[in-house]
Amino acid sequence: MSVLPFPSFLDDVKEKGLKKAVFELVDESVERLTAGMNIQDIREALRGEPASRKPNPRLQPHADGFWLHMRPSYFHADMTGLYPEFRLGWLSTYLVFFETITGILLMVWYTPSPEVAYTDMLAILSNVPMGQLVRDLHRLGAEAMVLIVSLHMARTFFTGSYKKPRQFTWFTGLILLAITGFLSFSGYLLPWDQLALWAVTIGASMIEATPPQIVGDNLNLLLRGGPDIGANGLLRFYLLHVLALPALLFVFTGVHYYKVIVHGHSLPPKKENIGEDTAKRVPLDKRVYFIPDVLTSEIMWIAVTTLIFIVLCIWFYDAPLEHHADPQVTPLGTTAPWYFLWIQGALKLGDKVFFGIIFPTIILGVLAVWPYLDVTPSRRYADRRFAITFFLGLISFITSLSYMGLAKFGVETSPDTEILHELMYPPQHSRVGALLPIPFEQLVPGMYTTRQIEGDPAEASNIVAAFDEELAQPYTGLINSPALITGLSNAKTTIGDGLVDLLADQKLAITKFDFKEVPSDAPELLHVLTLLEEDIAEHPDYLVNGWGAIVITQNQGNLKRVDMIISWNEVQVENGKPKLDASGEPILALDTNGNPIVRYKTEHVFIHEDALYFSH
Repeated sequence: MSVLPFPSFLDDVKEKGLKKAVFELVDESVERLTAGMNIQDIREALRGEPASRKPNPRLQPHADGFWLHMRPSYFHADMTGLYPEFRLGWLSTYLVFFETITGILLMVWYTPSPEVAYTDMLAILSNVPMGQLVRDLHRLGAEAMVLIVSLHMARTFFTGSYKKPRQFTWFTGLILLAITGFLSFSGYLLPWDQLALWAVTIGASMIEATPPQIVGDNLNLLLRGGPDIGANGLLRFYLLHVLALPALLFVFTGVHYYKVIVHGHSLPPKKENIGEDTAKRVPLDKRVYFIPDVLTSEIMWIAVTTLIFIVLCIWFYDAPLEHHADPQVTPLGTTAPWYFLWIQGALKLGDKVFFGIIFPTIILGVLAVWPYLDVTPSRRYADRRFAITFFLGLISFITSLSYMGLAKFGVETSPDTEILHELMYPPQHSRVGALLPIPFEQLVPGMYTTRQIEGDPAEASNIVAAFDEELAQPYTGLINSPALITGLSNAKTTIGDGLVDLLADQKLAITKFDFKEVPSDAPELLHVLTLLEEDIAEHPDYLVNGWGAIVITQNQGNLKRVDMIISWNEVQVENGKPKLDASGEPILALDTNGNPIVRYKTEHVFIHEDALYFSH
């Protein structure tokens, strides 16, 4: 007799034996965990055998279980293949949890402060085990989530799945699309690099256009936390990204999923009679039970999708990370994230209030009320020509606007500025310019000109000497660049006397350039000089008689300054294009004395011996 007021496990062992008692204990535990299915039921499900117990125990977890109460117990056979859903809704839901898990892992190593955020990113990439992989997965998942949710909405529209009684389901999906976009946008700033800062700056500035002005100004101030995005702005975006927006995302995901289950997955348009909605009335011969068929299929999709992401992140995809954010330096070609390019493109059409705020609001508003406007009963494609044409036109229009939102569309940047930026500074896509990775020991102090590249390499010394002789004559052009004045003045003390003379009015008259040939043990420096010459040669109509130079000076024992110079003859411009003469040659611009106007463009950068751009 048991000493306890209820039968104990020891009593069962004494009465039934150890093996049977242990089996019954495990079987009972499994049934409680699965809310109705014991070991035999699971074995039969995995083997594809019909259930031996009545009523069917595979239906009970959907009524009594915590995890499956949001899933239907069976599906229509026509909804278990790729068409018509293409698994887009399921992939969207999976990515919500995928992003949550990878985001929590990154949160452990991240501090939302401008002083340490970028350092934390470098630590994640270099010191945290598998940190770079997790960051790449999180960034790729965010980009994929925006795309997949958009495609899911498009699929829903094309198949007419927004029609009665699913109007509110469509509306919650539209809200989820907006939340997904803003969730990805808020995470854009967290790495605190140049790409993040200026992309978010452009996106946040659109809010400033909200009418009336006092509302737009205050919304902009509230989002940024100050006149410029700084510590307050980074903290606001962090809280939005990890708290406010995920909370809304989970709430509306639950509402959306609940409405999908209540009304059922809409069948392919041709499978239903016009005006009928038979999604909830699934015939016995068309039922595919969630356990085991749909469940095992979804486990397979989880494995395949995760594998694809891992393969892409290991071999093909690297999340971008540029230099530390600098509010004082605006990089060329800055754009909003790709999913907001259509708004940036619209802004190029005119007034920022209309095209930045009113126009996107109209589009989202029309999409929100569309199910209540399209009251035709048929979901078949042939009966919905107007709706499908409208949506295809909207997609084409948004795609065109996105193209217009690219940095090079409608924005004229002078070739000299583009060339120096590409060679000296990190462009948009997580790689640095060609100059910075030059090994420190190959940055030999001196002045080097592209004239060396233009002729036979064997005659390089003669070409440089001839160019020096050409420039040794009194030069009529004056350089107004303080950066070049400083660079050449520093170079004078390093390279030798007779290099430059500074005029009293702080303009620079060139009397002699002591150019020399690039040393043979500096191949990377020669490569950059070659790139400079090739880039100048690609713009013969703008950079007439163009040549370039690289000036390297030793500022300190472990610090060198590199000045890059482009010189060319200015041409006459009409409607943004060079004017051409009868022979098709650009017409040079002349000064008051009838001499060609010489222009110079310079940029400089300091490179430390311990810089991370090159390996030691």
